[in-house]
Amino acid sequence: MHIEPGVLNATKLVSANAAAITTLATFGAGLLRQPILLLRAGLAALFFSVFMEIFHLPVGASELHFVGASAVYMLFGFVPTLVAFAVGLLAQGLVFEPQDLVHLGVNSLSLMLPLIVAHRLVGQRFFASEDKLAVRWATVVRFDAVYYTGVVAMVGFWLALGDVPTPLIQWAIFAISYLPLVLVEPVFTWGIVKLAHRNRRRLGAATTVADLVVA
Repeated sequence: MHIEPGVLNATKLVSANAAAITTLATFGAGLLRQPILLLRAGLAALFFSVFMEIFHLPVGASELHFVGASAVYMLFGFVPTLVAFAVGLLAQGLVFEPQDLVHLGVNSLSLMLPLIVAHRLVGQRFFASEDKLAVRWATVVRFDAVYYTGVVAMVGFWLALGDVPTPLIQWAIFAISYLPLVLVEPVFTWGIVKLAHRNRRRLGAATTVADLVVA
């Protein structure tokens, strides 16, 4: 989901950075008033960064990453995950890929906007009340399908805005490469949420794991 340096001009980069900052400010302002959410965001950023580094592969017009989006989202919640995407990309750029810092706002939006859509369409009811809700297999699959469709669409959007022509086939190859991820990631999410649920009492009151049950 990375956009390579040189694809977008400075004006478009500034606009993307402004949009990313606005998105973070709109959804993440409440973190400052709730320390537990700050802790969740920090842990979510750590998990996300590890997942990103475990598997990344140049494919077509961009890169295929194991984002772990649904797992991080269901463990830590919507807002912490949204913030974690930007923080994780910043950390990755500072430590591993300095050249990616140029497109920090672009790549953050590519992950954050699909999360907002997937949250609204599929996931938000899990965090709408204090009641325990079942995480069903079909729900995880729908969440990942919506989310990664959004990621692929965002990459296509940036490439369409780019000053460097990109063959449609290159984007199509990238889009198809995410299909195995949509099939594999729900299995991973299912397992990690189930493990977290089993260890919820052992973790105690300090746990940041969303109080979900696996059905």
